[in-house]
Formats: sequence, C-alpha cells, structure tokens
Amino acid sequence: MSYLSRPLDLKLNRKNFTCGKDLLDNYFRKQASQDVKRKLSACFVLIDEGSSNIAGYYTLSSNGISNSFVPDSFRKKLPRTYTSLPTILLGRFAIDKNFQGKGLGKVLLIDALKRCLDTSDTIGAFAVIVDPLDIEAERFYFKYGFMKLQDSGKMFLPMKTIKELFA
Repeated sequence: MSYLSRPLDLKLNRKNFTCGKDLLDNYFRKQASQDVKRKLSACFVLIDEGSSNIAGYYTLSSNGISNSFVPDSFRKKLPRTYTSLPTILLGRFAIDKNFQGKGLGKVLLIDALKRCLDTSDTIGAFAVIVDPLDIEAERFYFKYGFMKLQDSGKMFLPMKTIKELFA
C-alpha cells in the first residue's frame, strides 16, 4: 500500500471517516474545513493512494505555553524574559478504523513532526505540544518521546529533539 500526505482538500469524502472517537470524527466531518478557512488550524490528511480513502488526519496551529509548565531542566537553558514560549500545537490526530493497527499512526506522526520542524526554520517554535484526549493517546505520545508538561495535562517534544530525529 502507498500513502500520500497532503493538505485537506474539500473534494475529499470525509463523511465516512471514523476513528472510533466521536469528538475526533465529528470535528473532521463538520468543523475542520471551517477552521482551515478561518486560519485557526491547518489540516493534513493521509490518503490511501490505491482507494483514495482518508486513512488519517491531523491539525497544526500556532500556540504558546507558559514558561512555568516547562520542566526545570529545559527552563534553565531559556532566557528568563520569556514568560510564554512559542510552540506548535498538534491538535487533532486520528487514524480511520479501517487503517488502524498498520503502523500508520507512526507514519502520520512523523509527517506532522517533519512539517513542524520545517516550519520552525521559518517561524520560531520551542516544541510541539499535544493535549492527549485519553490514556490511549497519552501512551502513544509517550512511546514517541513526548514528555508531560507540569500542571497542564499536556505533553511536549522539544524542537531540538525533533531536529535530532531527522538528522
């Protein structure tokens, strides 16, 4: 099977997408295109080239986090004048049920992290932030090196680490 990652195209059939989590399914079917139009987020899809079905999607947007959430080991290396740190939010992330269990979550995450890294060369971003929907999502992100942010429930992966992954 061959997959292609690209920005959300309104011509794609989203109504049959189902990952098993209503919040993510409804967002993708009903709100994602509106958020893209309003420049609230960018949405990218993973397409099965053989069938043109949507295997998965994710959203990215600019974000900021309080310096106080970052672990001391990272904070001590940052300028004290930054009370808020620029980040990229990997907001929504889902794989269609028909494509789950095939390693496409990893493929989609790598695609998202590469886009974030490329963006950070143009616009400053300290890290990629995720806000896991549930324990299953949290385990997924832990598996790929994301760390908890103090007192927020969110997780992060420093851009420096992402750059090392692609070196």
